[in-house]
Amino acid sequence: MKKLIFIGAVCIGCACDGQTIVNRDPEIERMVKEVNADSLQAYIKAMVSFKTRSTVSSTTDSRAGIGAARNWVLAKFNQFAVGSAGRLSAFVDTTIYVADGNRVKSNINLGNTVATLKGTDPNDNRIFIISGHLDSRRTDVLDGVGEAPGANDDGSGSAAVLECARIMSRHAFPATIIFVTVSGEEQGLLGSTYMAKKAKAANWNIAAVLNNDIIGSNNSNQTHIIDNTRVRVFSEGLPAYELDKQSKTIRQLGLENDGKARQLARYVKETGERYVDNLTVMMVYRPDRFLRGGDHIPYVDNGYAAVRITEMNENFNHQHQDVRTENGVVYGDLPEFMDFEYLRRNTGVNLAVLANLAKAPGVPVDVAIEVRNLTNSTLLRWKAPVNGVSKGYFVLVRETTSAVWQKKFYTTAMEMELPFSKDNYFFAVQAVSEGGSESLPVVPVPGR
Repeated sequence: MKKLIFIGAVCIGCACDGQTIVNRDPEIERMVKEVNADSLQAYIKAMVSFKTRSTVSSTTDSRAGIGAARNWVLAKFNQFAVGSAGRLSAFVDTTIYVADGNRVKSNINLGNTVATLKGTDPNDNRIFIISGHLDSRRTDVLDGVGEAPGANDDGSGSAAVLECARIMSRHAFPATIIFVTVSGEEQGLLGSTYMAKKAKAANWNIAAVLNNDIIGSNNSNQTHIIDNTRVRVFSEGLPAYELDKQSKTIRQLGLENDGKARQLARYVKETGERYVDNLTVMMVYRPDRFLRGGDHIPYVDNGYAAVRITEMNENFNHQHQDVRTENGVVYGDLPEFMDFEYLRRNTGVNLAVLANLAKAPGVPVDVAIEVRNLTNSTLLRWKAPVNGVSKGYFVLVRETTSAVWQKKFYTTAMEMELPFSKDNYFFAVQAVSEGGSESLPVVPVPGR
């Protein structure tokens, strides 16, 4: 078991507790242990059996195509709902996508399969989303008939969504969790764009989105690296949403690495590594890979915190390739090229992060750093979260060049003064539940 030890703050003018040991929450630990490699493999075998899940494939065939696949996912969600005490409900959210003359040549029935695990606190409107894309593709993205197994891209992400729904539906959380397998990713992020815009129009309080895309293979072509001990999390730096309004503050305070997506990435790393053994979460300071995009991007574009989780070493012989053998090399996205133990660990990271967030209070409000005087200490103040009940707060500290938070100081007060210069460090505040689950961090703004 990993234990992160943080020293209680040496405060000036405020009460504080002593040494704090951050342990695994027993309930979350049990859930992570329930993630099953055989279940994940069974989901992927079923998805591959539909021959193709291309967004432009049949929506009416009961045995092949995207329609059959999304109905199968719906049936799995409904199966899990039986043990949820009425909290889990699911449907296929469809819309007619009009031909764009690019990757969609004729109008299609676009559908996302969505399961909602309703939060138990009627006053908590926060939503946490885990997403994978159900659609697959051949080399020709317009081919909706030929074989496109899509085992890893993105059967792996969809399997993670299903496994998290299976396990978490039997537990209760104050906040709401949405499990979704979207369509249209390979056609241009169509399903996630539809869902993100719908959420924005309806004013959903989406606190975090975990997009999983290609998380189940442990080796790369060309470099021939084999490694199932690391997984990447991609996050944007400068916010895509209303950057013009935020740029002055970002530049003035040096917050290029402290946007909502970047904070979520740090949270994924800390929480994932706390609960999943033998796995290192590698933060990548980019929205996505070169020449690629993912279903987290539409959420980022609409102002939500969203990241992409992806395997460490991609094998491009098994992505966007027709199934074939050339010069003794097998091409195609087939299940035999996957590592289901690796997929189990990566799914566990998602589950731990979702559970810890959904059990935590909302973020502290009006977090401010005192800047009236020239001092070598730092005074922070904040107010209680709008959602949930907070037992106390962590004040986080890191050097300006550090990728991760380096120190945590616990207090039950609404302010803390630390013997660290505000000129030399970054700070943030998290709310903490009675069980020890932490909210996302909030970086303070200057206050007087």
